[in-house]
Amino acid sequence: MGLTETLGNEAEELLKHVENGTTDSAEDTLEIPASAYVDPECFAGEMEHIFKKLPLLAALSAEMPNPGDYKSMELMGKPILITRKKDGQVSAMLNVCAHRGMIVAPEGHGNASLFVCPYHAWTFRNDGKLQAVAEARKFGSVCKEDKGLTMLPCEEAGGIIWVVMTPGADMDIKAHLGDMLVDLETYGLEDWHFCGSRTIHGANWKIAYDGYLEGYHFAAAHPETIHPRTFSNIMTFTAMGPHMRVGFAQVGIKESLAAIPRDKWGESENQGFDYVRTIFPNVSIFFAPEITQIAQLIPGKTADQNTTNLLFIRRDPPKDDADLEAIEGIMNWLRDVVDEEDYGVGLKIQKGMESGALKSVIFGKNERGNQYFHKYIDYCLSDDPDKVPPIL
Repeated sequence: MGLTETLGNEAEELLKHVENGTTDSAEDTLEIPASAYVDPECFAGEMEHIFKKLPLLAALSAEMPNPGDYKSMELMGKPILITRKKDGQVSAMLNVCAHRGMIVAPEGHGNASLFVCPYHAWTFRNDGKLQAVAEARKFGSVCKEDKGLTMLPCEEAGGIIWVVMTPGADMDIKAHLGDMLVDLETYGLEDWHFCGSRTIHGANWKIAYDGYLEGYHFAAAHPETIHPRTFSNIMTFTAMGPHMRVGFAQVGIKESLAAIPRDKWGESENQGFDYVRTIFPNVSIFFAPEITQIAQLIPGKTADQNTTNLLFIRRDPPKDDADLEAIEGIMNWLRDVVDEEDYGVGLKIQKGMESGALKSVIFGKNERGNQYFHKYIDYCLSDDPDKVPPIL
Protein backbone atom coordinates (compact mmCIF):
# COMPACT_ATOMS: atom_id res chain seq x y z
CA MET A 1 0.00 0.00 0.00
CA GLY A 2 1.40 3.40 -1.00
CA LEU A 3 1.67 6.37 1.33
CA THR A 4 -1.17 8.30 -0.33
CA GLU A 5 -3.54 5.36 0.06
CA THR A 6 -2.46 4.90 3.68
CA LEU A 7 -3.10 8.57 4.50
CA GLY A 8 -6.49 8.37 2.80
CA ASN A 9 -7.44 5.38 4.94
CA GLU A 10 -6.31 7.23 8.07
CA ALA A 11 -8.46 10.21 7.10
CA GLU A 12 -11.42 7.88 6.62
CA GLU A 13 -10.78 6.39 10.06
CA LEU A 14 -10.70 9.85 11.63
CA LEU A 15 -14.03 10.66 9.96
CA LYS A 16 -15.55 7.45 11.36
CA HIS A 17 -14.27 8.33 14.84
CA VAL A 18 -15.97 11.74 14.59
CA GLU A 19 -19.24 10.17 13.45
CA ASN A 20 -19.13 7.49 16.15
CA GLY A 21 -17.61 9.51 18.98
CA THR A 22 -14.63 7.14 19.25
CA THR A 23 -10.85 7.23 18.93
CA ASP A 24 -8.01 4.78 18.30
CA SER A 25 -7.52 2.77 21.47
CA ALA A 26 -5.04 0.43 23.10
CA GLU A 27 -6.24 -2.84 24.59
CA ASP A 28 -5.97 -1.58 28.16
CA THR A 29 -4.60 1.20 30.31
CA LEU A 30 -0.90 1.33 31.18
CA GLU A 31 0.85 2.43 34.35
CA ILE A 32 4.49 3.46 34.56
CA PRO A 33 6.43 4.47 37.69
CA ALA A 34 6.28 8.18 38.48
CA SER A 35 10.01 7.90 39.19
CA ALA A 36 10.55 7.64 35.43
CA TYR A 37 10.23 11.43 35.32
CA VAL A 38 12.45 12.29 38.28
CA ASP A 39 14.91 9.50 39.08
CA PRO A 40 18.55 10.46 38.30
CA GLU A 41 19.55 6.86 37.55
CA CYS A 42 16.67 6.43 35.11
CA PHE A 43 17.62 9.71 33.45
CA ALA A 44 21.28 8.68 33.20
CA GLY A 45 20.24 5.41 31.55
CA GLU A 46 18.16 7.27 28.96
CA MET A 47 21.09 9.53 28.14
CA GLU A 48 23.49 6.60 27.80
CA HIS A 49 21.31 4.12 25.91
CA ILE A 50 19.09 6.45 23.87
CA PHE A 51 20.54 9.93 23.38
CA LYS A 52 24.16 8.85 22.97
CA LYS A 53 23.32 6.00 20.59
CA LEU A 54 20.46 7.09 18.33
CA PRO A 55 20.56 9.64 15.49
CA LEU A 56 19.43 13.07 16.67
CA LEU A 57 18.26 16.03 14.64
CA ALA A 58 21.12 18.54 14.57
CA ALA A 59 19.94 20.89 11.81
CA LEU A 60 17.47 21.20 8.97
CA SER A 61 18.89 21.05 5.46
CA ALA A 62 17.12 24.37 4.86
CA GLU A 63 19.20 26.00 7.62
CA MET A 64 22.41 25.49 5.65
CA PRO A 65 21.64 24.90 1.97
CA ASN A 66 24.85 26.19 0.36
CA PRO A 67 28.45 24.93 0.28
CA GLY A 68 30.35 26.55 3.14
CA ASP A 69 27.24 27.02 5.30
CA TYR A 70 27.57 25.96 8.90
CA LYS A 71 25.63 25.79 12.15
CA SER A 72 27.30 25.92 15.55
CA MET A 73 25.25 24.95 18.58
CA GLU A 74 25.14 23.03 21.84
CA LEU A 75 23.51 19.61 21.63
CA MET A 76 23.20 17.30 24.61
CA GLY A 77 25.50 19.56 26.57
CA LYS A 78 28.27 19.41 23.98
CA PRO A 79 29.38 22.10 21.49
CA ILE A 80 28.98 20.81 17.94
CA LEU A 81 29.65 22.22 14.50
CA ILE A 82 27.76 21.08 11.41
CA THR A 83 29.16 22.09 8.02
CA ARG A 84 28.31 21.71 4.34
CA LYS A 85 31.41 20.99 2.29
CA LYS A 86 32.23 22.00 -1.28
CA ASP A 87 30.75 18.78 -2.65
CA GLY A 88 27.44 19.46 -0.87
CA GLN A 89 27.93 16.72 1.72
CA VAL A 90 27.56 17.47 5.43
CA SER A 91 29.91 16.85 8.33
CA ALA A 92 29.51 17.14 12.09
CA MET A 93 32.22 17.52 14.69
CA LEU A 94 32.78 18.55 18.25
CA ASN A 95 33.43 22.29 18.12
CA VAL A 96 36.54 22.01 20.30
CA CYS A 97 40.06 23.02 19.28
CA ALA A 98 42.55 20.13 19.42
CA HIS A 99 45.17 22.46 20.90
CA ARG A 100 43.76 23.65 24.23
CA GLY A 101 40.03 22.88 24.09
CA MET A 102 38.71 26.30 23.06
CA ILE A 103 35.34 26.58 21.30
CA VAL A 104 36.29 27.26 17.68
CA ALA A 105 33.21 28.60 15.88
CA PRO A 106 30.79 31.00 17.59
CA GLU A 107 27.24 29.78 18.13
CA GLY A 108 24.89 30.46 15.24
CA HIS A 109 24.83 30.19 11.45
CA GLY A 110 27.35 31.39 8.88
CA ASN A 111 29.38 30.53 5.83
CA ALA A 112 33.11 29.73 5.99
CA SER A 113 35.62 27.37 4.42
CA LEU A 114 38.03 27.81 7.35
CA PHE A 115 37.58 28.23 11.09
CA VAL A 116 40.21 30.03 13.16
CA CYS A 117 40.36 29.27 16.87
CA PRO A 118 40.07 32.61 18.72
CA TYR A 119 42.55 31.54 21.42
CA HIS A 120 45.77 30.71 19.49
CA ALA A 121 44.63 30.97 15.87
CA TRP A 122 44.89 27.32 14.90
CA THR A 123 43.00 26.97 11.63
CA PHE A 124 40.63 24.13 10.70
CA ARG A 125 38.96 23.32 7.38
CA ASN A 126 35.21 22.85 7.29
CA ASP A 127 35.73 19.09 7.03
CA GLY A 128 37.34 19.22 10.47
CA LYS A 129 40.93 18.74 9.37
CA LEU A 130 43.69 20.89 10.83
CA GLN A 131 44.85 23.35 8.17
CA ALA A 132 47.58 25.26 10.00
CA VAL A 133 49.23 25.79 13.38
CA ALA A 134 49.92 29.45 14.15
CA GLU A 135 53.66 30.16 14.25
CA ALA A 136 54.34 26.48 13.66
CA ARG A 137 58.15 26.83 13.69
CA LYS A 138 58.09 28.13 17.24
CA PHE A 139 55.37 25.72 18.41
CA GLY A 140 57.10 22.49 17.41
CA SER A 141 56.16 19.31 15.64
CA VAL A 142 52.45 18.52 15.22
CA CYS A 143 50.89 15.65 13.27
CA LYS A 144 48.03 17.44 11.54
CA GLU A 145 46.23 14.17 10.80
CA ASP A 146 45.91 13.53 14.53
CA LYS A 147 44.86 17.04 15.55
CA GLY A 148 41.72 17.67 13.59
CA LEU A 149 38.36 18.35 15.18
CA THR A 150 36.69 15.25 16.65
CA MET A 151 34.25 13.97 14.05
CA LEU A 152 30.75 12.72 14.81
CA PRO A 153 28.69 10.29 12.68
CA CYS A 154 26.51 12.44 10.43
CA GLU A 155 24.03 11.79 7.62
CA GLU A 156 21.48 13.89 5.75
CA ALA A 157 18.08 12.38 4.98
CA GLY A 158 14.53 13.62 4.60
CA GLY A 159 15.63 17.26 4.64
CA ILE A 160 17.21 16.84 8.07
CA ILE A 161 20.84 16.55 9.17
CA TRP A 162 21.23 13.77 11.75
CA VAL A 163 24.10 13.26 14.19
CA VAL A 164 25.06 10.53 16.65
CA MET A 165 26.68 12.06 19.70
CA THR A 166 29.23 9.25 20.15
CA PRO A 167 32.38 9.54 17.99
CA GLY A 168 33.00 6.41 15.92
CA ALA A 169 29.52 4.98 16.48
CA ASP A 170 27.71 3.12 13.71
CA MET A 171 24.97 5.07 11.95
CA ASP A 172 22.38 3.97 9.40
CA ILE A 173 19.81 6.71 9.13
CA LYS A 174 17.70 4.88 6.55
CA ALA A 175 17.37 1.88 8.85
CA HIS A 176 16.59 4.13 11.81
CA LEU A 177 13.88 6.14 10.05
CA GLY A 178 12.36 3.28 8.07
CA ASP A 179 8.99 4.21 6.58
CA MET A 180 9.14 7.62 8.25
CA LEU A 181 11.82 8.53 5.70
CA VAL A 182 9.37 7.73 2.88
CA ASP A 183 6.87 10.03 4.56
CA LEU A 184 9.39 12.87 4.94
CA GLU A 185 10.77 12.53 1.42
CA THR A 186 7.35 13.26 -0.11
CA TYR A 187 7.70 16.84 1.12
CA GLY A 188 11.17 17.61 -0.27
CA LEU A 189 12.03 19.59 2.85
CA GLU A 190 15.60 20.17 1.66
CA ASP A 191 14.20 22.69 -0.82
CA TRP A 192 12.05 24.61 1.67
CA HIS A 193 12.82 28.01 3.19
CA PHE A 194 14.11 28.24 6.77
CA CYS A 195 12.08 30.94 8.51
CA GLY A 196 13.72 31.00 11.93
CA SER A 197 13.59 29.42 15.36
CA ARG A 198 12.36 30.00 18.87
CA THR A 199 13.68 28.42 22.09
CA ILE A 200 11.62 27.49 25.13
CA HIS A 201 12.40 25.65 28.36
CA GLY A 202 10.37 23.01 30.12
CA ALA A 203 10.22 20.00 32.39
CA ASN A 204 11.53 16.45 31.98
CA TRP A 205 11.90 15.58 28.29
CA LYS A 206 9.28 12.83 28.51
CA ILE A 207 6.75 15.12 30.18
CA ALA A 208 7.24 17.53 27.28
CA TYR A 209 7.11 14.79 24.65
CA ASP A 210 3.97 13.24 26.13
CA GLY A 211 2.08 16.37 25.09
CA TYR A 212 2.86 15.89 21.41
CA LEU A 213 1.47 12.36 21.43
CA GLU A 214 -2.20 12.91 22.24
CA GLY A 215 -5.10 15.30 21.76
CA TYR A 216 -6.89 14.24 24.94
CA HIS A 217 -5.82 17.54 26.54
CA PHE A 218 -6.98 19.89 23.77
CA ALA A 219 -10.30 20.94 25.32
CA ALA A 220 -8.89 21.56 28.79
CA ALA A 221 -5.43 22.97 27.99
CA HIS A 222 -6.10 24.72 24.65
CA PRO A 223 -9.72 25.99 24.85
CA GLU A 224 -9.09 29.12 22.77
CA THR A 225 -6.18 28.10 20.52
CA ILE A 226 -6.17 24.50 19.29
CA HIS A 227 -9.59 23.25 20.36
CA PRO A 228 -11.66 25.63 18.19
CA ARG A 229 -9.95 24.04 15.16
CA THR A 230 -9.43 20.46 16.32
CA PHE A 231 -11.54 17.89 18.14
CA SER A 232 -10.28 16.88 21.55
CA ASN A 233 -9.61 13.17 22.11
CA ILE A 234 -10.17 11.95 18.54
CA MET A 235 -6.96 10.48 17.13
CA THR A 236 -5.38 7.83 14.95
CA PHE A 237 -1.93 6.33 15.55
CA THR A 238 0.37 4.77 12.97
CA ALA A 239 3.75 3.36 14.02
CA MET A 240 6.83 3.25 11.81
CA GLY A 241 9.38 1.49 13.97
CA PRO A 242 9.68 3.69 17.08
CA HIS A 243 8.26 6.69 15.21
CA MET A 244 4.61 7.66 14.85
CA ARG A 245 2.17 9.61 12.74
CA VAL A 246 -0.63 10.86 14.97
CA GLY A 247 -3.79 11.99 13.19
CA PHE A 248 -6.17 14.65 14.52
CA ALA A 249 -9.65 15.45 13.22
CA GLN A 250 -10.57 19.05 12.55
CA VAL A 251 -14.03 20.21 13.61
CA GLY A 252 -14.93 20.66 9.94
CA ILE A 253 -13.74 17.24 8.78
CA LYS A 254 -17.14 16.13 7.49
CA GLU A 255 -17.61 19.16 5.25
CA SER A 256 -13.97 19.21 4.11
CA LEU A 257 -13.80 15.57 3.06
CA ALA A 258 -17.26 15.69 1.48
CA ALA A 259 -15.88 18.26 -0.97
CA ILE A 260 -12.90 16.08 -1.97
CA PRO A 261 -13.02 12.90 -4.09
CA ARG A 262 -12.30 9.86 -1.92
CA ASP A 263 -9.19 8.92 -3.90
CA LYS A 264 -7.73 12.37 -3.14
CA TRP A 265 -8.12 12.24 0.64
CA GLY A 266 -4.57 11.02 1.04
CA GLU A 267 -3.34 14.17 -0.70
CA SER A 268 -5.46 16.51 1.43
CA GLU A 269 -3.61 16.95 4.71
CA ASN A 270 -4.82 20.06 6.62
CA GLN A 271 -8.20 19.83 4.85
CA GLY A 272 -10.28 18.32 7.63
CA PHE A 273 -7.41 16.56 9.40
CA ASP A 274 -3.86 17.19 10.57
CA TYR A 275 -0.88 15.09 11.60
CA VAL A 276 1.86 15.33 14.16
CA ARG A 277 4.81 13.18 13.17
CA THR A 278 7.09 12.08 15.98
CA ILE A 279 10.61 10.81 15.36
CA PHE A 280 12.01 8.88 18.31
CA PRO A 281 13.37 9.94 20.65
CA ASN A 282 12.84 13.69 20.54
CA VAL A 283 11.45 15.25 17.35
CA SER A 284 7.90 16.38 16.62
CA ILE A 285 6.82 17.75 13.23
CA PHE A 286 3.58 19.60 12.52
CA PHE A 287 2.84 20.55 8.91
CA ALA A 288 0.37 23.43 9.08
CA PRO A 289 -0.99 25.37 6.09
CA GLU A 290 0.77 28.57 7.15
CA ILE A 291 4.10 27.16 8.35
CA THR A 292 5.72 23.93 9.52
CA GLN A 293 6.95 23.60 13.09
CA ILE A 294 9.69 21.09 13.92
CA ALA A 295 10.27 20.70 17.66
CA GLN A 296 13.67 19.45 18.81
CA LEU A 297 13.55 18.42 22.48
CA ILE A 298 16.93 18.38 24.20
CA PRO A 299 17.13 16.93 27.73
CA GLY A 300 18.79 19.19 30.28
CA LYS A 301 21.63 18.39 32.62
CA THR A 302 19.20 16.91 35.13
CA ALA A 303 15.95 14.99 34.83
CA ASP A 304 13.72 17.95 35.63
CA GLN A 305 14.47 20.13 32.60
CA ASN A 306 14.61 20.29 28.83
CA THR A 307 15.37 22.89 26.18
CA THR A 308 13.19 22.79 23.09
CA ASN A 309 14.15 24.46 19.83
CA LEU A 310 11.15 25.20 17.62
CA LEU A 311 12.41 25.30 14.02
CA PHE A 312 10.13 26.80 11.38
CA ILE A 313 10.15 26.21 7.61
CA ARG A 314 7.77 26.70 4.72
CA ARG A 315 7.83 25.93 1.02
CA ASP A 316 8.53 29.46 -0.20
CA PRO A 317 10.55 32.42 1.09
CA PRO A 318 8.64 35.55 2.15
CA LYS A 319 7.16 37.46 -0.77
CA ASP A 320 7.46 40.91 0.79
CA ASP A 321 7.76 42.75 4.09
CA ALA A 322 4.14 42.09 4.98
CA ASP A 323 4.60 38.38 4.40
CA LEU A 324 7.78 38.41 6.50
CA GLU A 325 5.89 40.14 9.31
CA ALA A 326 3.15 37.51 9.09
CA ILE A 327 5.75 34.73 9.34
CA GLU A 328 7.25 36.31 12.44
CA GLY A 329 3.78 36.58 13.91
CA ILE A 330 2.83 32.93 13.37
CA MET A 331 6.19 31.76 14.76
CA ASN A 332 5.64 33.83 17.89
CA TRP A 333 2.06 32.59 18.22
CA LEU A 334 3.05 28.93 17.94
CA ARG A 335 5.89 29.47 20.42
CA ASP A 336 3.53 31.06 22.91
CA VAL A 337 0.96 28.27 22.60
CA VAL A 338 3.57 25.57 23.22
CA ASP A 339 5.38 27.53 25.91
CA GLU A 340 2.42 28.85 27.90
CA GLU A 341 -0.20 26.15 27.39
CA ASP A 342 1.89 22.97 27.05
CA TYR A 343 5.21 23.60 28.75
CA GLY A 344 3.57 25.70 31.46
CA VAL A 345 1.44 22.67 32.31
CA GLY A 346 4.53 20.46 32.09
CA LEU A 347 6.42 22.46 34.69
CA LYS A 348 3.51 22.01 37.11
CA ILE A 349 3.44 18.29 36.33
CA GLN A 350 7.14 18.15 37.18
CA LYS A 351 6.41 19.62 40.62
CA GLY A 352 3.63 17.11 41.06
CA MET A 353 5.92 14.22 40.21
CA GLU A 354 8.64 15.49 42.56
CA SER A 355 6.15 15.82 45.43
CA GLY A 356 5.98 12.07 45.91
CA ALA A 357 2.18 12.13 45.70
CA LEU A 358 2.11 9.48 42.96
CA LYS A 359 3.75 6.09 42.79
CA SER A 360 2.70 5.62 39.19
CA VAL A 361 1.24 7.47 36.20
CA ILE A 362 -1.63 5.96 34.26
CA PHE A 363 -2.16 6.29 30.51
CA GLY A 364 -5.65 5.60 29.22
CA LYS A 365 -6.57 3.37 26.31
CA ASN A 366 -7.13 6.56 24.33
CA GLU A 367 -3.52 7.64 25.05
CA ARG A 368 -2.23 4.91 22.80
CA GLY A 369 0.69 6.93 21.43
CA ASN A 370 1.98 7.66 24.92
CA GLN A 371 1.79 4.00 25.82
CA TYR A 372 3.81 3.06 22.76
CA PHE A 373 6.42 5.76 23.42
CA HIS A 374 7.04 4.61 27.00
CA LYS A 375 7.12 0.95 26.00
CA TYR A 376 9.78 1.81 23.43
CA ILE A 377 11.84 3.59 26.05
CA ASP A 378 11.67 0.47 28.22
CA TYR A 379 12.75 -1.61 25.23
CA CYS A 380 15.77 0.66 24.61
CA LEU A 381 16.80 0.48 28.26
CA SER A 382 16.40 -3.29 28.54
CA ASP A 383 19.50 -5.44 28.98
CA ASP A 384 17.67 -8.42 27.50
CA PRO A 385 19.10 -9.10 24.00
CA ASP A 386 16.11 -11.30 23.17
CA LYS A 387 13.51 -8.65 23.97
CA VAL A 388 11.44 -7.73 20.92
CA PRO A 389 10.32 -4.19 20.09
CA PRO A 390 6.81 -3.24 21.18
CA ILE A 391 3.91 -3.25 18.72
CA LEU A 392 1.45 -0.37 18.56
